Amino acid sequence: MSHYAIVVPPLFSHIRTLEVLAAALSQRGHRLTFILPEDAVTPGLHNIHACPSLPAAILTAQRHMQNPSRRAIWRIARTMAALTEALCRELPALLQTLKVDGVIVDQMEPAGSLVSESLGLPFVSVACALPINREPHLPLSVMPFAYAEDERAQRLYRGSERVYDLIMRPLYRAIRAQSLRLGLTPRDRPDQCLSSLAQIAQWSRSLDFPRHALPKCFHYIGAMKQPEPSGAAVRTVREQGDAPLGYASLGTLQEHPYRLLRKMAAACRRAGVQVMVTHCDRLSEDEVASLYHHGATWVESFIDQPEFIRRADVVVSHAGLNTVLETVAAARPLLLLPVAFDQPAIAARIVHHGLGLRVSRFASSRTLARHITALLNDDRFRRRLEAASQQVVQGGGATRGAAIIEQALASKRPVLRDTGY
Repeated sequence: MSHYAIVVPPLFSHIRTLEVLAAALSQRGHRLTFILPEDAVTPGLHNIHACPSLPAAILTAQRHMQNPSRRAIWRIARTMAALTEALCRELPALLQTLKVDGVIVDQMEPAGSLVSESLGLPFVSVACALPINREPHLPLSVMPFAYAEDERAQRLYRGSERVYDLIMRPLYRAIRAQSLRLGLTPRDRPDQCLSSLAQIAQWSRSLDFPRHALPKCFHYIGAMKQPEPSGAAVRTVREQGDAPLGYASLGTLQEHPYRLLRKMAAACRRAGVQVMVTHCDRLSEDEVASLYHHGATWVESFIDQPEFIRRADVVVSHAGLNTVLETVAAARPLLLLPVAFDQPAIAARIVHHGLGLRVSRFASSRTLARHITALLNDDRFRRRLEAASQQVVQGGGATRGAAIIEQALASKRPVLRDTGY
């Protein structure tokens, strides 16, 4: 048994994703400790724990990142910088006290990589969002642009990259200062802090823009969680009618989802779709009642999302990475209304591959209904989704990810992919 630390920003979807990976490692006999407070980690997981005692500086910085959807991007850069600085200062002693054998680092938190390298600990990088690996011919993973190779598109990519780097200067300054303080070769950006042993992405080559320069230790593993369907709950839903079944969700980060969920429900009614709407405990009782009035067939805080998607005919989503992966794995068409973060970039990739449609969140319910109808009636989406689904499922998910991590951290040598990406 080995003991691994997991360094991840305090973002709900990232933590839940890495819990799935941690569970796969636990099944292989390893012990996992998240560098997070106890209330951030799901209780009762076998051999998976939060850090028993976190320094006050880390706790304070983590709390400031708890609600990123409320912050403008330049403020997010400052909160990210503060967390990176706190971790770089406090993590060395913490990891030595924990006596870990290796570290699993979310790509979005470079402190885990910097500290591991300074201590001589092996570490691997995991992309819970779109991979941050840069390539000159591609837009950044946070940009909404479509893929194109002409000079106009390339100028757009380069210009947006300069603007983004300007906004993110607080984080870049923190990375450079801390890398120097830790005695490392100086670096400036998170993508310069990735592991040379293994990089794992919860994504798929079949969903990405064309890549040409990924390191040989980079591995797409598809959806982290790939459960077998039971079907019981959804069969009960299906008994209520023969109309197409839809699923609508805005994930966990959307701060005020009511108006957009209401429009999504109304669009499904216009399109003749019975729809399950989930709101992640974000709505009041009156707002839930209003969703039923405007077209929702069922409204829940949480459901077994992958299971429901497997039975749905169409998914209306904010383009969150987990929802998109689960939907593509089930070969279901997507109507995407991206809101923030990397959601517009994810939507651009889905549209590029012809797996769904994208529409502005400000569009009318009539426009949304028209797109839903198009997705239901065009078999080309289904055919392309079936091919993409195979790659997502064959990526191996958390089981393959755990095997790569185990090999990399035990051998301290790069784990190279066999062929392609």
